[in-house]
Amino acid sequence: MDKKQTRIRRAARTRARIARLNVHRLSVHRTNAHLYAQIFSPCGTQVLASASTLEAEVRQQLSSKGSNIAAATFIGHRIAQKAKAAGIESLAFDRSGFRYHGRVRALAEAAREAGLKF
Repeated sequence: MDKKQTRIRRAARTRARIARLNVHRLSVHRTNAHLYAQIFSPCGTQVLASASTLEAEVRQQLSSKGSNIAAATFIGHRIAQKAKAAGIESLAFDRSGFRYHGRVRALAEAAREAGLKF
């Protein structure tokens, strides 16, 4: 089993546990170049809010083109603002099988600081 399959298996376990809770889910995906965050409805079929480093507004705000901890912090604040605008206060954090450190941790902490509870 390679690294990607192992990560996907971990992500599936987490998503199954979150589905049993029947709450909104903040899903994070990272690549070497970019960072993506989406908030899904409790049924998991509808995206209620999203933010990524690919957005033109985000690219103008950030000094670097790629994804780093500063970009992750900015995305965390941005997704929290969009969630509050959609009326979402608490949700479950889905790190998609990635380790909770670096960019993933920075995004989660920024979202918490901006007022989301998970």
